[in-house]
Amino acid sequence: MKSSVNLLLGGIGLFSLSGCSTSQTEKMAYPNIIYVFPDQYRNQAMGFWSQEGFRDKVNFRGDPVHTPVLDQFARESIVLTSAQSNCPLSSPHRGMLLTGMYANKSGVPLNCNSNRPISSLREDAECIGDVFRKSGYECAYFGKLHVDFPTPNDPEHPGQYVEEQNPVWDAYTPEERRHGFNYWYSYGTFDEHKNPHYWDTGGVRHEPKMWSPLHEAEKVVSYLKNEGNVRDTKKPFFIMVGMNPPHSPYRSLDDCMEEDFNLYKDVPLDSLLVRPNADTKMEKAICARYYFASVSGVDRAFGRILTALKNLGLDKNTIVVFASDHGETLCSQGTNDPKNSPYSESMNVPFLVRYPDKLVPRVDNLMLSSPDIMPTLLGLCGLSDSIPDEVQGRNFAPLFFDENADIERPASALYIQNLDGEKDSEGKVISYFPSSRGIKTAQYTMALYIDRDSKTLVRSLLFDDVNDPYQMHNLSLEEHPDVVKQLYQEMGNLLKEIDDPWYKERILSDRIPY
Repeated sequence: MKSSVNLLLGGIGLFSLSGCSTSQTEKMAYPNIIYVFPDQYRNQAMGFWSQEGFRDKVNFRGDPVHTPVLDQFARESIVLTSAQSNCPLSSPHRGMLLTGMYANKSGVPLNCNSNRPISSLREDAECIGDVFRKSGYECAYFGKLHVDFPTPNDPEHPGQYVEEQNPVWDAYTPEERRHGFNYWYSYGTFDEHKNPHYWDTGGVRHEPKMWSPLHEAEKVVSYLKNEGNVRDTKKPFFIMVGMNPPHSPYRSLDDCMEEDFNLYKDVPLDSLLVRPNADTKMEKAICARYYFASVSGVDRAFGRILTALKNLGLDKNTIVVFASDHGETLCSQGTNDPKNSPYSESMNVPFLVRYPDKLVPRVDNLMLSSPDIMPTLLGLCGLSDSIPDEVQGRNFAPLFFDENADIERPASALYIQNLDGEKDSEGKVISYFPSSRGIKTAQYTMALYIDRDSKTLVRSLLFDDVNDPYQMHNLSLEEHPDVVKQLYQEMGNLLKEIDDPWYKERILSDRIPY
């Protein structure tokens, strides 16, 4: 059954190559794929949301950003309005992206650093790169990874960490932990945007002294051109590009390119922070110019990759995805925390997919969750049969090929927040505390926060996202019993389905029917 679905829904045109066996034809027909995901890039920060054909598809006002490449790309793509980062932090999202499993199964429930051995990508997991590699792809990873527990494994200084700060955040990923990626130009996490560093396939460190997204775009273009004979051009390629900006810092010209900053430097803050829930008097408000400058810079870097694809004649058979791992509150909701919250600025992320002549461009409200990305990408490439059994996410590729496909659309997405749990005698985190769980539906967002010791409810958020799109009015749970009952039921079903700690410990079972 899976094979027939593959052929029917893969959109690859397997029978167009006559004279080949099925296996030969499938190999020849597999599309290339490039997945670009800048960090901390919120869905609202794309210029096309303010343009005809898009602004009527959402109930928020788009940020006043300059993104001409993405604006054109969106008109060639399927654009999701409601892709959700379920655990909106860098490492947990990346763990879900790579494994197709939620944070309680991927091995990455917390942001990774040397004090958190509890959080590191499972070495035994069959990740997306493993599947593509086994399917005959050349696999390349560029940029930020941030799913490894840092260990003293510096290739140039054996027995030492790659940096001196404590805790250590950056990490070198040795070959045995690269999960199918046979070309490597990456690092763990390091936030000096104009002074990045990378380790290549052989473990040699590079320090290009260049704004990181532009440098990574250059390296991707070089890979596409096969400079240095770094890939087998007879095979399809799978490329992931983890750009760091517009992730913080975004405070000065040390963090972005001046030509991009000049687009915003003279714009009043209240003309930049246009969301009515944004506080322009916050100290962070001035950072909006630098954040949006980084957004525009990422747009230019993305454009270089698209231009190279076209010039090399690779664009027609290449699926290109633009996404992010989580958003950025940017003075909304009065919080200085840019992420790790159920607010739409934090959870709602870009997700645009272009596949020329195979996907018909449109805007779609599919509520895609982080673990759904891996199986959906494999499905788009005709590899549905190769999705590992352990994957918890769903393959929504049929809906990309046909918006009326006979497949159930998700009615909701989970919100997950974890904090450090118990520590050992050395201060190392040996467990995590599931501090909050919530749910997002087409109309509502609800989040419940519990006390660390008693596991009782200490705080709640409930927003009517249709009538209150900027989530400015926190509704009382007690005053909306019918709505809350339905949300509890849906949330309990999902937590049970993924075997979440809240389900296993029956947290708030007086409210949530597991």
